[in-house]
Amino acid sequence: MPQGPAQLSADPEALALAALAWVLACEERAVRFLALTGLDPARLRAGLADRAVLAAPLTFLADHEPDLLRAAEALAVSPEELVAARNALDT
Repeated sequence: MPQGPAQLSADPEALALAALAWVLACEERAVRFLALTGLDPARLRAGLADRAVLAAPLTFLADHEPDLLRAAEALAVSPEELVAARNALDT
């Protein structure tokens, strides 16, 4: 069953995966994400259960406010919820 916005914001891992999908949906943004994080596609796929890897797209968004705002709108969550999810994954 697909998760709605309220369910996404309550689950940092689900929100991180949704944010990752949003980041990767744009080739230019995906290339920038991989370059800035040092991840490659194989490490990204292998690390989807790793909280640090899941936090990477949220950190990427938090570090670039225009993308943070666009992602929040696309995912129907607030920018603060994206940052809170990143903080939850970083602990």
